[in-house]
Amino acid sequence: MTEGRDRQPIPPRSGAGEPADGSLVRLGVGAARLYASAWWRAAGWSFGMARQALGVADARAREATSRQGARGGSGRSGGGRPGSSLRERGAELLRQSADVRIADDTHPAYERILGDLAPDEGRILRLLASEGPQPAVDVRTARPFNIGSKLVAAGLSMIAEQAGCRHRNRTHAYLNNLYRLGLIWFSRERLEDPRRYQVLEAQPDVVGAMRQAGRGTTVRRSIHLTPFGEDFCQLCLPLDAAEESEVRGRG
Repeated sequence: MTEGRDRQPIPPRSGAGEPADGSLVRLGVGAARLYASAWWRAAGWSFGMARQALGVADARAREATSRQGARGGSGRSGGGRPGSSLRERGAELLRQSADVRIADDTHPAYERILGDLAPDEGRILRLLASEGPQPAVDVRTARPFNIGSKLVAAGLSMIAEQAGCRHRNRTHAYLNNLYRLGLIWFSRERLEDPRRYQVLEAQPDVVGAMRQAGRGTTVRRSIHLTPFGEDFCQLCLPLDAAEESEVRGRG
């Protein structure tokens, strides 16, 4: 009887001799500490990355502001809206166009163009200005109705020889630069005199291209000064030997 009354329920024990519920509590506390520690490290890492990103952004912003100030505000004038200084320049340009007292006989680009020309290119321009358009041919492989025809050589001419260029192997580069500057254009139209093409087609480079093409054919074209180029030549280049000697004598 007393033995049954004195017995108290004995809580189950873990392997270390401690109650299982206390172990669970301590495990929960340990896990919470680990979680809090991991969260704190992650938060610190994220905060550090954010500070670094903000620092980089701030540095870039300061650099952009510095560059903008060096350029005069990228079109700002006196804190005005973007492009205001460009509008001021445009307004000044229009004002000058209405002022009859301002002499503007030459295009403002002519001086820059002279600096972009090779000496041989000046000779080519003089040839086109004094002798007119020059013949040019493309060499292509011959195919019925030109279906499947392939280009073998383009823009062959006698311009370098006719102009007296020193570096005739640079003719294509010269012509491309003159085209870039808006001084010449390549026309698909042929010149009226067929004899000029006959002379050109007898030249070694054309004959060699025809041989390379096998059974080849020529497509006749022409090279002209643009109206802009004509005006440039009239104003900037001596067009005959007498005038050239006179200009050199004055220099």
